[in-house]
Amino acid sequence: MEAKKSATDILKTAILLERRGKAFYTQVARQTESASARKIFEMMAEEEDAHVAFLSKQFAHYEKNHEFLKNEEHHDVDDTEAVMILSEKVKKEISAAGFEAAAISAAIDFENRAIEVYSNRAAEATDPNEKAMYQMLADWEKGHHHLLHRLNEDLKEQVWNDNNFWPF
Repeated sequence: MEAKKSATDILKTAILLERRGKAFYTQVARQTESASARKIFEMMAEEEDAHVAFLSKQFAHYEKNHEFLKNEEHHDVDDTEAVMILSEKVKKEISAAGFEAAAISAAIDFENRAIEVYSNRAAEATDPNEKAMYQMLADWEKGHHHLLHRLNEDLKEQVWNDNNFWPF
Protein backbone atom coordinates (compact mmCIF):
# COMPACT_ATOMS: atom_id res chain seq x y z
CA MET A 1 0.00 0.00 0.00
CA GLU A 2 1.40 3.38 -1.00
CA ALA A 3 2.05 5.83 1.80
CA LYS A 4 0.12 9.06 1.67
CA LYS A 5 2.20 11.67 -0.13
CA SER A 6 3.00 14.98 1.50
CA ALA A 7 1.80 18.29 0.10
CA THR A 8 5.39 18.99 -0.98
CA ASP A 9 5.63 15.65 -2.81
CA ILE A 10 2.38 16.33 -4.66
CA LEU A 11 3.52 19.81 -5.65
CA LYS A 12 6.80 18.39 -6.96
CA THR A 13 4.92 15.72 -8.90
CA ALA A 14 2.57 18.35 -10.34
CA ILE A 15 5.43 20.63 -11.42
CA LEU A 16 7.22 17.69 -13.04
CA LEU A 17 4.05 16.63 -14.87
CA GLU A 18 3.58 20.14 -16.23
CA ARG A 19 7.24 20.50 -17.27
CA ARG A 20 7.10 17.18 -19.10
CA GLY A 21 3.88 18.23 -20.79
CA LYS A 22 5.44 21.52 -21.87
CA ALA A 23 8.54 19.74 -23.21
CA PHE A 24 6.39 17.27 -25.12
CA TYR A 25 4.08 19.90 -26.64
CA THR A 26 7.04 22.13 -27.56
CA GLN A 27 8.82 19.26 -29.31
CA VAL A 28 5.70 18.24 -31.25
CA ALA A 29 5.17 21.88 -32.31
CA ARG A 30 8.75 21.98 -33.61
CA GLN A 31 8.46 18.72 -35.51
CA THR A 32 5.05 19.00 -37.12
CA GLU A 33 4.67 20.15 -40.68
CA SER A 34 1.08 21.21 -40.03
CA ALA A 35 0.78 24.92 -39.25
CA SER A 36 -2.54 24.36 -37.45
CA ALA A 37 -1.21 21.48 -35.35
CA ARG A 38 1.81 23.64 -34.52
CA LYS A 39 -0.49 26.40 -33.22
CA ILE A 40 -2.48 23.97 -31.07
CA PHE A 41 0.65 22.39 -29.58
CA GLU A 42 2.26 25.80 -29.00
CA MET A 43 -0.91 26.90 -27.21
CA MET A 44 -0.82 23.75 -25.07
CA ALA A 45 2.88 24.35 -24.25
CA GLU A 46 2.10 27.92 -23.18
CA GLU A 47 -0.68 26.72 -20.90
CA GLU A 48 1.59 24.10 -19.35
CA ASP A 49 4.15 26.87 -18.78
CA ALA A 50 1.47 28.89 -17.00
CA HIS A 51 0.73 25.84 -14.82
CA VAL A 52 4.44 25.49 -13.96
CA ALA A 53 4.63 29.17 -12.95
CA PHE A 54 1.46 28.88 -10.88
CA LEU A 55 2.59 25.69 -9.13
CA SER A 56 6.12 27.01 -8.58
CA LYS A 57 4.68 30.07 -6.84
CA GLN A 58 2.53 27.81 -4.66
CA PHE A 59 5.52 25.57 -3.93
CA ALA A 60 7.76 28.47 -2.87
CA HIS A 61 5.02 29.88 -0.63
CA TYR A 62 4.25 26.48 0.88
CA GLU A 63 7.91 25.73 1.60
CA LYS A 64 8.30 29.08 3.35
CA ASN A 65 4.95 29.32 5.18
CA HIS A 66 3.59 25.74 5.29
CA GLU A 67 0.30 26.93 3.84
CA PHE A 68 -1.22 27.33 0.41
CA LEU A 69 -1.96 30.65 -1.19
CA LYS A 70 -5.59 31.50 -1.75
CA ASN A 71 -6.38 30.92 -5.40
CA GLU A 72 -6.49 34.00 -7.53
CA GLU A 73 -9.57 34.21 -9.66
CA HIS A 74 -8.85 32.11 -12.72
CA HIS A 75 -10.63 33.32 -15.81
CA ASP A 76 -10.54 30.87 -18.66
CA VAL A 77 -10.00 32.51 -21.98
CA ASP A 78 -12.85 31.37 -24.17
CA ASP A 79 -10.86 30.21 -27.15
CA THR A 80 -13.30 27.45 -28.05
CA GLU A 81 -14.19 28.94 -31.44
CA ALA A 82 -10.55 29.56 -32.39
CA VAL A 83 -9.57 26.07 -31.29
CA MET A 84 -12.42 24.49 -33.24
CA ILE A 85 -11.39 26.40 -36.38
CA LEU A 86 -7.80 25.21 -35.85
CA SER A 87 -9.06 21.67 -35.25
CA GLU A 88 -10.89 21.67 -38.58
CA LYS A 89 -7.67 22.80 -40.27
CA VAL A 90 -5.64 20.16 -38.42
CA LYS A 91 -7.99 17.43 -39.62
CA LYS A 92 -7.36 18.53 -43.21
CA GLU A 93 -3.59 18.86 -42.78
CA ILE A 94 -2.65 15.67 -40.96
CA SER A 95 -3.03 11.95 -41.37
CA ALA A 96 -5.08 10.20 -38.73
CA ALA A 97 -2.38 7.54 -38.56
CA GLY A 98 0.58 9.93 -38.68
CA PHE A 99 2.96 11.63 -36.27
CA GLU A 100 0.61 14.40 -35.16
CA ALA A 101 -2.25 11.98 -34.50
CA ALA A 102 0.08 9.81 -32.42
CA ALA A 103 1.15 12.95 -30.54
CA ILE A 104 -2.49 13.82 -29.88
CA SER A 105 -3.06 10.33 -28.49
CA ALA A 106 0.02 10.62 -26.25
CA ALA A 107 -1.11 14.08 -25.13
CA ILE A 108 -4.45 12.61 -24.04
CA ASP A 109 -2.49 10.24 -21.78
CA PHE A 110 -0.55 13.20 -20.31
CA GLU A 111 -3.78 15.04 -19.61
CA ASN A 112 -5.43 11.95 -18.08
CA ARG A 113 -2.48 11.55 -15.70
CA ALA A 114 -2.65 15.21 -14.65
CA ILE A 115 -6.43 15.01 -14.12
CA GLU A 116 -5.96 11.91 -11.96
CA VAL A 117 -3.22 13.48 -9.79
CA TYR A 118 -5.10 16.77 -9.36
CA SER A 119 -8.53 15.23 -8.78
CA ASN A 120 -7.19 12.75 -6.24
CA ARG A 121 -5.37 15.45 -4.32
CA ALA A 122 -8.39 17.75 -4.42
CA ALA A 123 -10.45 14.94 -2.89
CA GLU A 124 -7.84 14.21 -0.18
CA ALA A 125 -6.90 17.77 0.74
CA THR A 126 -8.18 19.22 3.97
CA ASP A 127 -6.78 22.72 3.42
CA PRO A 128 -9.48 24.65 1.51
CA ASN A 129 -6.89 26.59 -0.53
CA GLU A 130 -5.10 23.38 -1.52
CA LYS A 131 -8.40 21.69 -2.38
CA ALA A 132 -9.49 24.67 -4.52
CA MET A 133 -6.12 24.85 -6.27
CA TYR A 134 -6.09 21.20 -7.29
CA GLN A 135 -9.73 21.26 -8.34
CA MET A 136 -9.05 24.30 -10.53
CA LEU A 137 -6.04 22.53 -12.08
CA ALA A 138 -8.06 19.35 -12.66
CA ASP A 139 -10.77 21.38 -14.39
CA TRP A 140 -8.17 23.20 -16.51
CA GLU A 141 -6.66 19.88 -17.59
CA LYS A 142 -10.13 18.51 -18.35
CA GLY A 143 -10.51 21.35 -20.86
CA HIS A 144 -7.28 20.28 -22.55
CA HIS A 145 -8.43 16.66 -22.50
CA HIS A 146 -11.78 17.56 -24.05
CA LEU A 147 -10.13 19.40 -26.94
CA LEU A 148 -7.64 16.60 -27.62
CA HIS A 149 -10.27 13.87 -27.27
CA ARG A 150 -12.61 15.57 -29.76
CA LEU A 151 -9.80 16.00 -32.22
CA ASN A 152 -8.72 12.38 -31.79
CA GLU A 153 -12.28 11.09 -32.29
CA ASP A 154 -12.68 13.18 -35.44
CA LEU A 155 -9.39 11.85 -36.79
CA LYS A 156 -10.43 8.24 -36.09
CA GLU A 157 -13.68 8.81 -37.93
CA GLN A 158 -11.71 10.30 -40.81
CA VAL A 159 -9.65 7.09 -41.05
CA TRP A 160 -12.83 5.03 -41.06
CA ASN A 161 -14.37 7.15 -43.79
CA ASP A 162 -11.21 7.30 -45.91
CA ASN A 163 -10.78 3.53 -45.76
CA ASN A 164 -14.46 2.55 -46.09
CA PHE A 165 -14.42 0.69 -42.76
CA TRP A 166 -18.12 1.22 -42.20
CA PRO A 167 -19.96 -2.10 -42.05
CA PHE A 168 -23.11 -0.72 -43.64
